[in-house]
Amino acid sequence: MDRETPELAAPATFLRGEEGASPESVRARFERMIRRVQAEVCAELEAVEGGASDGGGGALFREDAWTRPGGGGGISRVLQGGRVFEKAAVNVSVVYGVMPPEAYRAARPEAAAAAGGEKAGPVPFFAAGVSSVIHPVNPFAPTMHFNYRYFETEAPKVTMEDDAPFSADAPGAPRQWWFGGGTDLTPSYIIEEDVKHFHSVQKQTCDKFDPCFYSRFKKWCDDYFYIKETLLQFATECADSVLPAYIPIIERRKDIPFTEEHKAWQQLRRGLLWPLHLLLMKVYDRGTTFGLKTGGRIESILVSLPLTARWEYDHKPELGSEEWKLLDTCINPKEWI
Repeated sequence: MDRETPELAAPATFLRGEEGASPESVRARFERMIRRVQAEVCAELEAVEGGASDGGGGALFREDAWTRPGGGGGISRVLQGGRVFEKAAVNVSVVYGVMPPEAYRAARPEAAAAAGGEKAGPVPFFAAGVSSVIHPVNPFAPTMHFNYRYFETEAPKVTMEDDAPFSADAPGAPRQWWFGGGTDLTPSYIIEEDVKHFHSVQKQTCDKFDPCFYSRFKKWCDDYFYIKETLLQFATECADSVLPAYIPIIERRKDIPFTEEHKAWQQLRRGLLWPLHLLLMKVYDRGTTFGLKTGGRIESILVSLPLTARWEYDHKPELGSEEWKLLDTCINPKEWI
């Protein structure tokens, strides 16, 4: 795979040719949405960071823009070492081209399985998304993660064992496309007011589309942080719910006094959570697996890692303690609203 090329500034659009000239296409609309969300989230986090003290002057986001030879590119924005946020990353990518067979199998395992003994050939694809992980300094302020993505593939070309090529889909079959993503809160300490607020905002967003969505998707998230739905507007509303769900919690918790023991527990949670998170993404998450197999920018993929973490052998919190309550809630999910 060719490596990405650094750019001095992000272009107005990563689309080109016919797609770039069609502002109402789903691809163009989704790119505009994720770049708007990136800008709004970064601006809001910088405002919180700058207001952390009377003197202002908090940490700012650094931006890296890049393009890929096969088509498209992305914008990575990272803030670290701040007063409120130890590390925060908000990335967007818009990539397209031809994916190798192993990437198609990662993106469409059910289609690959249905092909049986057939060998999938190169598949034209388009993938775009916004992804963020926010790690606060204060252990009473929760980590936030969200990502929303849109993916397309053309009808794949496959080859039988005798190397006779044919199309896997009927002539003229429509392209495959889907939306995915989700938002999750990762506290080190359970503060019910915060968790209820977060879930209330998510439910209000889901209720705009279907009153059954919240309970249905929460169950999926309790099983694994994954949402799939084929509605551009729903993905847009969910992405727009991130700030109202998270910023009020940060404002309430960023200045709570904490001890070295509280900080140690936060870092222990990170030490357990993020290696597991990366393993789950590598094994189960289609978006991450696809990115790795199509030569994705490793720095952007690994930006979810916290600035600091901690590992202790066989650490067990005291039964009934606040730390124990967090673990109990993770094992036995609750209905918060």
